[in-house]
Amino acid sequence: MPSAFLPDRALIRVTGADAEHFLQNLVTTDLSAVGRHEAWPGALLTPQGKILFDFLIWRDDAAFLIETVEAVQEALIRRLTLYKLRAAVEISVAGAAGMTVFWGEDAAADDIRDMRFAAAGVTLLRRAGQHSDGAAAAYHALRILNGIVESGLDFELQDAFPHDVLLDLNRGVSFKKGCYVGQEVVSRMQHRGTARRRVVIVSSAEPLPETGTVITAGGKPLGQLGTVAGSRGLAIVRTDRVGDALATGTDILTGDTAVSLVLPAWSGLSFPTTASEEA
Repeated sequence: MPSAFLPDRALIRVTGADAEHFLQNLVTTDLSAVGRHEAWPGALLTPQGKILFDFLIWRDDAAFLIETVEAVQEALIRRLTLYKLRAAVEISVAGAAGMTVFWGEDAAADDIRDMRFAAAGVTLLRRAGQHSDGAAAAYHALRILNGIVESGLDFELQDAFPHDVLLDLNRGVSFKKGCYVGQEVVSRMQHRGTARRRVVIVSSAEPLPETGTVITAGGKPLGQLGTVAGSRGLAIVRTDRVGDALATGTDILTGDTAVSLVLPAWSGLSFPTTASEEA
């Protein structure tokens, strides 16, 4: 079974009588819908609706475990503590850093299914600690194939809305559970259909340039490369500008490299087919 060890992942435990109520009023995920052994994507937003922290979250008996990038673990704990006030909640580091992922087979009893990949029809399981010597590169290549982005690799925190990274389509955002930080902005984007930046899978006949290289069409920027693995990569782009380029037959480039862009099949999205107005 393919596997990889991700040394830069870390866990936070949230326990206490008010744990679910506390988190439900803060994060984008509807925790009441999270099933046993399911890791759902989510985010803690700024009041302006941008992603302050992204993570996976799952139940651990009466507690919740939040998996995030180790580099922001302490900052996320501080932010959660800031909102704690008098709630009966304890927030702490959970175990040593590192997460092992397995894909392609059924879960063991205690493994957690990553619901981002489930949305794409892939079984990927997560297990805390190091249980494999597999290289992280294989996992990131799998993310690219399935259009699954992560902060720090594909976008910067405080620089993307949940819709930009497809959280509205993979159970990462609830539009029914009620208020949470940034909810008003996210709901407005949903109901007005104003989301124009989306995740795409980038491919080329030759190796792609490095992460951060700008993607253009007719001299206009569409976005920039995120994670790259050989001739494939991820990016978050302006779909209206991509639609214009496809409609007019304009070459899409990253640096000097010709590329093609496709929206993840599981998203059900398509590029606009009519010319857009510049914004």
